[in-house]
Amino acid sequence: MTMATTSSASAIATVVGPLDFTTFSNIIDGKRSDTEISRYGINPATNEPLFPAPVSTPADVHAAIAAARVASKTWKKSSVEDRKKRLRELSAALISYKAEFARLLTTEQGKPTVFAEQEVDFGAYWLAGTCELDLPEQVVEGSAERFVRTRYVPLGVAVGIVPWNFPIMLLCGKLGPALLTGNTIIIKPSPFTPYCGIKIVELAQCYFPAGVVQVLSGDDNLGPWLTAHPGIDKISLTGSTATGKRVMESASRNLTRVTLELGGNDAAIVCADVDVDTVAGQVAQAAFLNSGQICIAIKRVYVHANIYIAFRCAFVNHVAALKVGNGFEPGTFLGPVQNKLQYERVQVFLEDAAKQNQSVLTGGSVLESSEGDTDKGRGFFVQPTVIDNPSDDSKIVVEEPFGPVVPLLQWSGVEEVIARVNASDMGLGASVWTKDRSLAVRIAEELDVGSVWVNEHLSIRPTAAFAGHKKSGIGSEWGVDGLKAYCNTQTIFSHKASE
Repeated sequence: MTMATTSSASAIATVVGPLDFTTFSNIIDGKRSDTEISRYGINPATNEPLFPAPVSTPADVHAAIAAARVASKTWKKSSVEDRKKRLRELSAALISYKAEFARLLTTEQGKPTVFAEQEVDFGAYWLAGTCELDLPEQVVEGSAERFVRTRYVPLGVAVGIVPWNFPIMLLCGKLGPALLTGNTIIIKPSPFTPYCGIKIVELAQCYFPAGVVQVLSGDDNLGPWLTAHPGIDKISLTGSTATGKRVMESASRNLTRVTLELGGNDAAIVCADVDVDTVAGQVAQAAFLNSGQICIAIKRVYVHANIYIAFRCAFVNHVAALKVGNGFEPGTFLGPVQNKLQYERVQVFLEDAAKQNQSVLTGGSVLESSEGDTDKGRGFFVQPTVIDNPSDDSKIVVEEPFGPVVPLLQWSGVEEVIARVNASDMGLGASVWTKDRSLAVRIAEELDVGSVWVNEHLSIRPTAAFAGHKKSGIGSEWGVDGLKAYCNTQTIFSHKASE
């Protein structure tokens, strides 16, 4: 990101008219709020600067929180059906701008257009799908002497901290549960991908009262200002484990409630009875989708020794066929790594593989431009890389690269592979690939992870709880558990008076 001072002074404008996808402002109390300082996102495919984006100040933080607290007094009294109606309307409106949001997403995040369009669909699905959930009161006792009921009441003002890998879907995955449960929310998009988040919140002003949904964009100071503020009642973060630790420390000052969805080192366990070519293709796509920049992407592939050679050959063939390029190029599967910091982190893994003399089956380097293809010389492109059977203590097995670098590993015994998968200090997700249902269940139930898939990977939904074990998170997103995470529990004991 680069930074510059804008020529105009701070100003406030009411949000009206159709969305303009070239101008971007904070949204505070239902109005556009410009800032004196701007910064510029970078197109990761071309390394060119994008549009000016706001750099929020402490005054902006205080103003947004004050507006959210005022709006909360009325919003929490609204009916659940009214909240659902508004969420569904926002979902439909998002789809009506699908082409514009997809183009903006490819420009700022780098993912291919087909997947950008898919993410817009996912965002709309999360908004509407959350409305399928309910959080009714629970009757604990209904005897002749006493009536005891437990209900769930909104916490108040939430902050949604959204990462750069899925800036639309994960934003909507925070908006839906927070608003359905009667909270107001301030969205903080990633500094690397602020644009789609700003426009979704601007669009939301057409459907929600002022102060209910706001957005603040900024630099690295903004997150700590929000998480340490005593006016915040709930923090929902999707990000790295290191960031989660800092957020949790900051939130502890005010005992602010937190949900932390953090890093993962997901394993795929491939059993000997699979259709090798079919499963190799499916695993390859689940490993390299979004250039490996998914918290639940497959990052370790454990293949039974009996099929290891055949699977390795098929897997490499599938990976080598995946096209790398600008997301606007037809047929592209892997766009660029999203930002320079992550690009440099992925390069460290490639350098370590070379230093350790690990066998690289395909890839192993960044991409240089060829004649007529100048983007690759400027953008953050990395060849999809497969490493052959590195040791369990190697960097690529122990750590999460969050990029297109994946190890293949051999296993022989069920208990052995379970122990090796569970040795990670992360526990977000894993998958088991086999035709033997009983074996799949046996393995799945012994894995120390929050989500396990059988013969698939990456399948999530707004009605199912999503949580990490160990250092992969605190609390749950989505499902009924995700709704409860935005609520205080209140139990009312009513003793019936004697006649």
